[in-house]
Amino acid sequence: MRLDAKGLGLACGILWGAALLLVSLGGMMWPGYGTAFLEFAQSIYPGYHGPGGIGPAIVVTLYGLVDGFIGGVVLAWLYNRFARGPAPA
Repeated sequence: MRLDAKGLGLACGILWGAALLLVSLGGMMWPGYGTAFLEFAQSIYPGYHGPGGIGPAIVVTLYGLVDGFIGGVVLAWLYNRFARGPAPA
């Protein structure tokens, strides 16, 4: 069975982007919510400076969409590469 790289990439991108968006919005509504997670996101995504309004939430969501898509495509490629089994003799 082969994985569809585009499909897995889109699924991972949407899931990761949504997670970042929800935690970012939660951090705006409830100060202190997801602080460690958002500091982690701040350390890996240039241009994102933590919860501070809707602008940073959109920035981290877009980063998450792209990052998740690339990660999903790479995961599907690796899976397809190793799932082929040994070369026929």
